[in-house]
Amino acid sequence: MNRHAHNCLRAMRTRISASPSATSCRYDRQRGFTLIELIVVIVIIVTLSTVFLNRMWFYQEQAERTAMAEVAGAIQSALVMQYGSLMVHGKEADVAMLAAKNPMSWLSKRPQNYAGEFYDPTPLSVTPGNWIFDLKTHELIYLLNRADYFVPGKDGNKWIRYRVNLMYDPIPGSHSKDAKLLVGTLFEPVEPYRWFD
Repeated sequence: MNRHAHNCLRAMRTRISASPSATSCRYDRQRGFTLIELIVVIVIIVTLSTVFLNRMWFYQEQAERTAMAEVAGAIQSALVMQYGSLMVHGKEADVAMLAAKNPMSWLSKRPQNYAGEFYDPTPLSVTPGNWIFDLKTHELIYLLNRADYFVPGKDGNKWIRYRVNLMYDPIPGSHSKDAKLLVGTLFEPVEPYRWFD
């Protein structure tokens, strides 16, 4: 037994806790992180950052969906106003032209993420997160920026295509199946999709 250990044992037996020799018996080795402790800390930090980033992307995608729905709602309101104006002025024949026009032209202020008009665009035509108008099909298209929770329609693209649809009802008392009465307009997706549903 070495001399230091012998002195420590003697100090513990006599219970002299206040003496300098007893305090020097404490663990002399400097204490730091062991490899296991360091690995555990790294695993905890990585796990927390992964959960945080996943939640952040989830909320970013929900915010994108909300912003897209707000623009679509503003366009629906503008469409109703256009339809009402034409009907009040007795221009029912001009209502069919609403289906061919760019709905962004009805807004008093276009959204900042409106990229313009394109002829037969592809999803790679424009930066994701923007609206575009297809001159070929007369559809307004929103290209998704984040699409982790998006299930596309039949075309499989990560975009939502909107179209102005005219709503007709049969004329009461008419015997002709072709006789229909225009009753309204609707700005709606061309094909069904699911986003957070």
